Amino acid sequence: PDGYTLLFVAVTSAINQTLYKNVNFDLTKDFTPVALGAKVPNILVVNPQVPVKTVQELVDYAKKNPGKLAFASSGSGTSIHMAGELFKMQTGIDVLHVPYKGSAPAVTDLIGGQVQFMFDNMPSSWPHVQSGKLRALAVTTTERSKSAPDVPTMKESGFANFDVSSWFGLIAPAGTPPEVVNKLNAAMVKALDKPEVQLSFEKLGAVGVKTTPAEFGQFIKSEVEGWAPVVKASGAKVD
Repeated sequence: PDGYTLLFVAVTSAINQTLYKNVNFDLTKDFTPVALGAKVPNILVVNPQVPVKTVQELVDYAKKNPGKLAFASSGSGTSIHMAGELFKMQTGIDVLHVPYKGSAPAVTDLIGGQVQFMFDNMPSSWPHVQSGKLRALAVTTTERSKSAPDVPTMKESGFANFDVSSWFGLIAPAGTPPEVVNKLNAAMVKALDKPEVQLSFEKLGAVGVKTTPAEFGQFIKSEVEGWAPVVKASGAKVD
């Protein structure tokens, strides 16, 4: 714990605390939070053949056709899968989850019509939205994406409590000295202020987020606790 050993951690680590039956570490206790770096919105996309243009229309269509729609994900237990499960929980729709080995094959089948919709990381699906192969209904963050300013948020679409994003940040081993953690945090904040970093993030559909170590620690705790009931409701298990 000297500041030279770091882990780049993502939203999946928060989900895995509940997803895996035997996790031999506690994300909130066994590490020292350093800084949140970026958030990437997920985007709700549908095959253009599905006769819906808003999130509410998709919900209504699913309720009129129970069990007939399927949503894709990049794999069981991924944040993309859990976004779909959260959507099911909040709307009460009866849809089938189809896991794939990554976003690329999931998007391919979505374009082909084998599945009808998915929550995908924006960089993966946005080019297909621009080319007309997919239709975007909403982004899952509380604010619109600069990369897709015309796409409404889930909140604007009537789902006030739907706030989902992939996120990435730095953590260190427990016991890393506070002065070292603060120095690393300051370096991250400085990097996020650089125009070239902001431009790179924008091209990826990502948003740089500056936090203190304490704020990032609280954020991780809220993510672990927030995803736990969704994972349990989904019945997903990976061991």
